[in-house]
Parts: sequence; C-alpha cells; structure tokens
Amino acid sequence: MSGASAPTIAVMPFPGPVNPPGLAVVTGANSGIGRATAVALGAAGFTVVGTVRRKASAAKLLAAAEKAGTSVDLVELDVADTESVRAGFAEIASRHGSPAVLVNNAGIAPVATVEECTAEVLHDTANVNVAGALRAIQCVLPGMRAARSGCIVNVTSIAGRVASVAQAPYTASKWALEGLSESLAHEVAPFGVRVAIVEPGVTRSAIFAKNTDAPNITGAYGSHYARMFQFFAAGIPQATPAEEVGALIVAAVTTDEPRLRYVCSWAGPEMVAGRSTMTDEEWVAIGALDDDAYYEAFANRLGVELRS
Repeated sequence: MSGASAPTIAVMPFPGPVNPPGLAVVTGANSGIGRATAVALGAAGFTVVGTVRRKASAAKLLAAAEKAGTSVDLVELDVADTESVRAGFAEIASRHGSPAVLVNNAGIAPVATVEECTAEVLHDTANVNVAGALRAIQCVLPGMRAARSGCIVNVTSIAGRVASVAQAPYTASKWALEGLSESLAHEVAPFGVRVAIVEPGVTRSAIFAKNTDAPNITGAYGSHYARMFQFFAAGIPQATPAEEVGALIVAAVTTDEPRLRYVCSWAGPEMVAGRSTMTDEEWVAIGALDDDAYYEAFANRLGVELRS
C-alpha cells in the first residue's frame, strides 16, 4: 500500500560478554596474531590454551607469555585433520573443561591467480582456513550451548571483504569463512553465544615470508603478481603490530557493546570504506587499467597509496 510504513522489527540483545574470564583456546598460536592474542587473553585473566602443530616451535610464545606475566598451555593439533582436532580438544577438556572462548586464527595464504590455482591448492587452503575453523567450532559449541554463554572469534582478512588480486585461493577461503561466520552468528544467538569476525589488513606476521613465490605458469599474469607484491611492499613497512590485533580480539570478547565485524590493521578500514562507495562494475574496471592508472585509482578510490 502506498505510503505504508515499514513493519517494526524487534531488536533482540546481542549475546553478552564473556565475564568473568574463563578458558580461551587460540588456534595457530605459535606466531603472529595467534601468539599476540594468546598472550593478551592470558594478561586479561583468561586461562589460555594455544594449539600448535609442534610444541617445539612455540618457544617464542612461551617466552612472550612469561614476559607478560601470564602463561599459555600448549596442545598439539593440526586443524587440517579431523581426528587431530578431536583428540586435541578432548585433551583440552580433560585438562581444563569446556572453553568459553575460541579464536580460530590458524591459516595459510598461498599465492595464485584463478587460472593458475590448482584444484589441490584451493582444496588445501579451504581445508585449513575454512574446514579447520569448522572442526574447532564443532568441538566447542556443545559446551557453549549448555552454558548459554561463549564467544567464537573467526580471524578472516581484509581479503574476505575486498577480493585480493593474485591471491585467489586465500581470498576464496576468507570469503567462505565470512559466510560461515555470519551463518553461525544467526544460529547460535538464541543460545547466548557471540560470534566476532576480525578482518585484519596487513599485520606483522611470518605468513608473508612463507608466500613469496608467484606461479606465473602461463606468463599472462606477471602484472597481477607484481601488483600483489607491490601491495605488500607498501604495507609491510607500515604493518600493524600483531599485538594491536590481539588487543582488539580481547575487546571483542569482553565488550558489552559488541559488533559482528571488526576491521583493523594497515589498509583494512580504508579499503572497506572505499570499496563501499564503488559499484561492482567500477571495481572490476580498475583491473583493466595500466599500472600507473591502477595505482592512482587504488589511492583515490580505496584510500591506500601503493607507490613509493
């Protein structure tokens, strides 16, 4: 009917903060954001378990926790393996009980354009970045539902909001994790469980040193890989300390004014804001520009200067 007002939708309260601090589990805790988050949660009063593939690789994590006046218990598990995850969380439950917080941080970031990304690489990336989070979530949700409390934090990426050139498998996995997280948030809200999606831009992490190869199998995508590396060449000197992301995750878990999404780190807020002002067609058209015009458009439309 013309002029009719929109129906009123009841706004239900967002699930509350995790208070007092309980048990927090952080996957991929031996470096970068995972390490910083584990230490920050411990300093905030949580009992923290950090999952790692090898305890021998976690010396820096233990030293950082000790320096901060806290501690992190270590459990070995591989998020890419269902039985390993189940065994690891069973060990956590036997030592500490049910987690109140889960931070899904473990991830990999292979480089490839769509044409040059093998199905195996896409599968392996999704198995870690998406299915790995799913496995951990399924281990903790029964306890959180029973307690009618808890928080699941999924660390995605700015690449989960704005498609990243020449990082097709990583981008696809992070978009998938964004969708999984939003579905989860709807599903667990009636049980008092909170979901937070943390979307970092460029953050100081060892992940960049592990991904320096560009396949360029066809020879057709040299400029695409160059643009990707230029993004990181500009970002790494200005990269946000992982400790800032760790502090943000603690705030997302404990705040009584929660949000679903938290975008952070170098280039993150600017790119999300800039992309929101563009049509899909304008965004796609940027890809057809020559290098000079591409970098100019990136600065003007996405608010990030990539040129030195």
